[in-house]
Formats: sequence, C-alpha cells, structure tokens
Amino acid sequence: MAIDDSSSSSFFAPWPDRLRHSAIILLAAGLALCALVVLADLSLARAVAVFICIAAAALVPWRLHHVAVSRDDVRAVSPVESAAVSAVVAGMPDPAVLLDRAGRVLHLNAAAAQLAPALRKNELAQFALRSPEIITALREAIATTEPRRATYLDQVPVDRWMELIITPVPVPTLFGGTEKCMLMTFHDQTPLRRVEEMRADFVANASHELRTPLAALSGFIDTLQGPAKEDAKARERFLSIMHTQATRMARLIDDLLSLSRVELSAHVRPDACVDIVPIIRQVADGLEPLARERQVEIEIDLPTAQVAIAGDREELLRLFENLIENALKYGASGGRVIVSLTQATSSEGAPEVRIMVRDFGPGIAPEHLPRLTERFYRVDVGDSRAQGGTGLGLSLVKHILNRHRGRLLIESVPKNGAVFTACFPQTKTPSAH
Repeated sequence: MAIDDSSSSSFFAPWPDRLRHSAIILLAAGLALCALVVLADLSLARAVAVFICIAAAALVPWRLHHVAVSRDDVRAVSPVESAAVSAVVAGMPDPAVLLDRAGRVLHLNAAAAQLAPALRKNELAQFALRSPEIITALREAIATTEPRRATYLDQVPVDRWMELIITPVPVPTLFGGTEKCMLMTFHDQTPLRRVEEMRADFVANASHELRTPLAALSGFIDTLQGPAKEDAKARERFLSIMHTQATRMARLIDDLLSLSRVELSAHVRPDACVDIVPIIRQVADGLEPLARERQVEIEIDLPTAQVAIAGDREELLRLFENLIENALKYGASGGRVIVSLTQATSSEGAPEVRIMVRDFGPGIAPEHLPRLTERFYRVDVGDSRAQGGTGLGLSLVKHILNRHRGRLLIESVPKNGAVFTACFPQTKTPSAH
C-alpha cells in the first residue's frame, strides 16, 4: 500500500516541479531542433512533433522505476532489520540471536557469535546450532509461535550447562501489520550446576574420608580419659598421634575446598598474564625444608628470561606445590628431584610451556597410571596416609590444568622413577605481571 501511494503521488506531482527538473533537457532539445529548422534540414511541423515527444518523455514519470526504488527503500528501512533493533540485541548481556519466522538469523550479539561461531546473518540457525535439544525447541517455537525452553550440555572446550529460551517477539512492519520473530537467549547454568555438585561431592567425600581420623581421635580421647589417664608416656604418644590425625583432617578439608573452588570456575579461563618462572622458584624454595628432611636434592633448570602464560597465580602455586611435594615424598629413595621448563609445540602446532617434575624413586606400575588423577585414588593406601597424603593432590592438579586449558602427562617405569609434565598454552605477548 505504501508503494502504491508513493507512486500515485509521484504521478500526480505538480507540473511546474516536473518542468523545472526537465528544463535543461527541453532547452537543449529546443535549440537543436531550431538549428535544424533554420538550416532547412528539418521542417517546422516535424520539429514540433519531435519536441512534443521529447517533452512527453521528460515530463511523464516512469512508474516502474519508482516502484522498484520504493521496494528497495522498504527493504532498507524494514523495522526488524533496523539499526535500533541491532543495537538492542548487541546490548544484551547474555548470548542473544534474533530470527525471522523461517529461522534465519537477523541479528546476533558478540556473546552469541563466541558461543556459536557458525552462526551467520541471513542463514538458517538450525545449520549452526547442531544440538538436538536446540533444534527441537526452535522447530516447535516456529511452528506454534509459543515460548520454548531447553537445557543442553555444551562440551567444547569444557563442559558447560546452557539453558536456551526462545521467545516470540511481534515486530511491526511497514504495512501496518506485525511479523513474528524469534528471540533466542542463552543462559549459562554451569555455576549453579557446579555448586550443587560441589555440595554433594563435599558431603560424600568429607563424610567418607573423615570417618577414620574421627574414629581414631574419639578412641584416643576415651583412652586418655580412662586407662591411660595417669600414664604420662602413653599420653604423650597418643597426643602426638591425635595431632597427626587432626592435621590430616585439616589438610583434607583444605584440599576438598580448593578442589571445589577450581571445579566451580573450570569453565572460566584465567586471563591474567603471569611469569611462571618465579612461581616455580618460590615453590621449590618453600619445599627445601621437606627436601632436607627427606635427604633429597632439588635440581632447578629454569630459563632466566620471563615465560608468560595466562593463569591464576594462587592456583599455579598449589599445582606446582603438589607435583614437587609428591616427588619429594614418594620418590625420596632416588635422592634427587629435577624441575625443568621447556618451550615446545603441541600436537595441534600451537606453542606451549612444559614444566617437568622428575623423581628417581620406585616408579609407578603401568596399571595405576590411568587412575592417578581420580579423587582419593592411591597406589599404596598405607604409604600415602603415612606420608600425610589426602588422595586429592593429583586430582587438584588435573582440574587446575583443565581450567588453564592445559594437560598433564605422566610417564613412569617401575624402579626408574616417574615424570609428571604440566603443559600450558603459551601467551603470545610475554608481559608478566
């Protein structure tokens, strides 16, 4: 209707306006025809006829041309494709995608482009969002024009639980009607899921692992209050054991809380740029008393230049503390531990930093290697508890590396020591904080 009105108004526009716009054409045509008449190359009657044809062509509007232009203008200023709608979608904090009734992408914000890089404007969203839950919800929303929700697991690059909400949005058109578009918003449910898992895991693990030391403490207390009440020698020995058990419980709770915190933020990669060399030196210096107690020499082979990675300083301290402390405790019979740093290339061709912790102790049997990073898994339960281990150290190492988008390599040959290598993606611009 808008196109027809525009064309009609153009056709019936005032003649003086058309004459003014065509004046140059008519003047040039008139002079040329007059010259031909004067030179006797053209009769006056024919000249007048030619001038009338030229005037008609110049003054009568070309309606098809105006209709085509009007349609282009309609597409250019369609409300759903306007800059205002694009700005609203771009300003939404969560990933957001606006689709037309056919499921084609009209607008998407930067968060949506990061979540689903395959999304393209003017292309069907079903081809870019391959999750069955998303496709089913989108098809139902398009068919019924009713809101839909779906929860799905996004496993790349790390596990993330996402909730999709599809909301029909009526958008006015230039023709006085409305067009049903679909607004897709994605909400990250990972923190809530991880909090629930953390609570359940903490209760289960704490109740299981704390039962033994609590039973021991309760028994020693009963003994000290009863048969050994006046026995100073027994009291001293029992108090020493109780102190050891209490320390073990405190460390167990500390490790459980640290592991839970790392798991809670596993989907958020650290963005701070840190120099890893002084962190390793700080950990090695802090473990020197333990090394002297176990009669083990720590050999450090680190570069003098800065080596930058994207990481969390406190988590990296905990990671290297666990790796080097394990080497000092379980590889003490070898007499030395080597900590070295190298820069290499991953299997995908990306530069990475590798920190190797090697001991020369009894080594680890091959059947134990795949399970070393499981919670509370111990190669030798008695030896681990005697060393004060909680069974959570390597699990914590694995989760910290996962959060840093790194990986842990374990190599060991029985009676020939073990090598634990932590691999991190290298920062392109090494400017350490």
